[in-house]
Amino acid sequence: QVQLVESGGGLVQAGGSLRLSCAASGSTFGTGTMGWYRQVPGKQRELVADINNVGGTYYNYSVKGRFTVSRDNGKNNVYLQMNSLKPEDTAVYHCHAVKYGIDYWGQGTQVTVSS
Repeated sequence: QVQLVESGGGLVQAGGSLRLSCAASGSTFGTGTMGWYRQVPGKQRELVADINNVGGTYYNYSVKGRFTVSRDNGKNNVYLQMNSLKPEDTAVYHCHAVKYGIDYWGQGTQVTVSS
């Protein structure tokens, strides 16, 4: 089992920045891709960005050039640096990890961007 705990959400004005952190604990050996999804009430959860264990990244087109995903394999942490935030980035952001084909999720952290 892998436990994921997010931190770093909050309220920020449009154009501002936030950095989300996710700490993984438990049986983390063998964890593969880690990343971030977000969800708005009434909509499907969408992939924001992820990073595999050799540093390969993927970004949703809506955040490319503004968000940066990174990872510390030694600490089993994953981060999301969010710059130039827009009101449409408002959502609950969930940390995600895959280990041996099993998905693990954090509880989520709220990000609210005011206009």
